[in-house]
Amino acid sequence: MAAVRAVLFLLFELVTVVPVAFGCLLCAPLPLHTRYRFTMIWPRMVIWAARHILGIRWQVLGYERLPDAPVILLSKHQSSWETLFYPCVMPRELCYVFKRELLFIPFFGWGIALLDMIHIDRRRGSDAFESVVRQGLRKLADGRWIIMFPEGTRTMVGGKGRYKSGGARLAIRTGVPVVPIAVNSGERWPRNAFVKSPGLVTVSIGAPIPSEGKTPDQLNAEVEQWIETEMRRISPHVYRDAA
Repeated sequence: MAAVRAVLFLLFELVTVVPVAFGCLLCAPLPLHTRYRFTMIWPRMVIWAARHILGIRWQVLGYERLPDAPVILLSKHQSSWETLFYPCVMPRELCYVFKRELLFIPFFGWGIALLDMIHIDRRRGSDAFESVVRQGLRKLADGRWIIMFPEGTRTMVGGKGRYKSGGARLAIRTGVPVVPIAVNSGERWPRNAFVKSPGLVTVSIGAPIPSEGKTPDQLNAEVEQWIETEMRRISPHVYRDAA
């Protein structure tokens, strides 16, 4: 039965992504906010389908902690699920920081290219981060939030990657706080898995952590400490060292 649901879900994604992508292209001349709202139709549809076809429900803890101010969101990353979910639920438009190469992926790349997000051209070496800072300052000034995954890639359930300091460095350079987020989506939607399992995904949002007066390593350590502690609270069954 799980395999049947997975096939139906994949078909849903394939059938819906192409018309929405072409719709995004037609929206290209329109203002950014209009393009963003239209593009978010597809993530909302996928999250809806994940709930009604795959049985993946969700709850958000700590939503009231989100400030009405510029912030950088730093999240645990276990699955593609949260990549689609966050733009649907956050109160402000999000800007992902991603590799420039993703822009050339048909349909998906076209969509994110029209959303004026932050791309990294790693061929530029040390200048790449300065470009991210310049782009980040503009996005934050426009009232958008930046979101990054400190571990860089999706991690295994119960595992932890090395927390990179890029998000902390960007927060310090832009002068905004960071908001740590823990999410256990990998238990329902494992990375690279075709078959998903029904159940509840918990997204837990922490209080903003100020960046002023801290080094990138200090701020990054605070983010890591909060996320990894919270992961053991929301998913104690998958961590051997959970209290």
